[in-house]
Amino acid sequence: MADFTDDGESEEDLRNLEDERIVEGSSEEEGARASQAPRERGNRALPSPLYRIKASHSNETYFAYFESGEAQSEPLAPRTQVLAPTRYGRDICELQGLVKEPGRIASDELLRIERVATADDLERAEANKEKELKAFELCREKIESHKLPMKLVAAHYLLEEPKVIFFFSAESRVDFRELVKDLVSVFKMRIELRQIGVRDEARITGGCGVCGRVLCCHGVTDKLTPVSIKMAKDQNLSLNSMKISGPCGRLLCCLAYEFGFYRDARRELPSEGSRFTFEGVQFRVVEVNALAGSVKISGEDGRSLEMPAARFTHSEGRWQVKPEEPAAEGKPEAEPEIPE
Repeated sequence: MADFTDDGESEEDLRNLEDERIVEGSSEEEGARASQAPRERGNRALPSPLYRIKASHSNETYFAYFESGEAQSEPLAPRTQVLAPTRYGRDICELQGLVKEPGRIASDELLRIERVATADDLERAEANKEKELKAFELCREKIESHKLPMKLVAAHYLLEEPKVIFFFSAESRVDFRELVKDLVSVFKMRIELRQIGVRDEARITGGCGVCGRVLCCHGVTDKLTPVSIKMAKDQNLSLNSMKISGPCGRLLCCLAYEFGFYRDARRELPSEGSRFTFEGVQFRVVEVNALAGSVKISGEDGRSLEMPAARFTHSEGRWQVKPEEPAAEGKPEAEPEIPE
């Protein structure tokens, strides 16, 4: 495996890209917990039809069902605006579509859609967007005047509750009690400040990834899976922080997409550094390409060979190379590739 870093980057520098410091109360923390514990829905049957809805201000998604009290001949259409009790309060959400195979669902992830949003609801939500822009600027000015080490990310007015939520990021906990007092004196309503992680910030604000597409956390999934350097190493990726980290400063979410395949494939292959005897010569594995199904080995006699992974077998606690299958009749026997 090509395990290298750019000049000036140590293993410790790369470790800083991992999800070690998770902000309490953020969806990063929830994602870490969800990856360690099984998700259960108890013994109750799931309601049908089951939908996926998204809160537009935070880009968080939930499983939801709708009981209108009337017989429904057709399910709600995608893009329908509905009112549901999110974890921040009752708010407008966008219906993403039907869920056919939900798997296991956590008890706090299933919401009940209260009703389809009315024209008045949509008009009020649009008016709130204008108010949010002004609230954002005012809060940022207050943060600067108090000289607080925090970065304001977004402001949001709930649809049916007199409350303003301000999302911010910071490297450590911030004492914002005086800031809240100032904001309450201006807005004359409940003020909620929520500290979020850098991945949550990217999920809310969005942006473009190194692949040229919208950030995964913003446009693909909001379920944040902790990503480690091991995932990059096992996929033979260059350990260059500029190439394996996103705008949030953390490892790319997409590193977790194919990690399961590489992890399972490498279980059937020798690891780098493994030693064995082949043709009476001691060889060492120098690189494993799980995707291509090949293994590069280096011998004490100076030879460097690349062999199909299928030729390796593990027996009696050590790796061995099986004899090469004879070539088909009329075809010359293939020789192992010798890289330049």
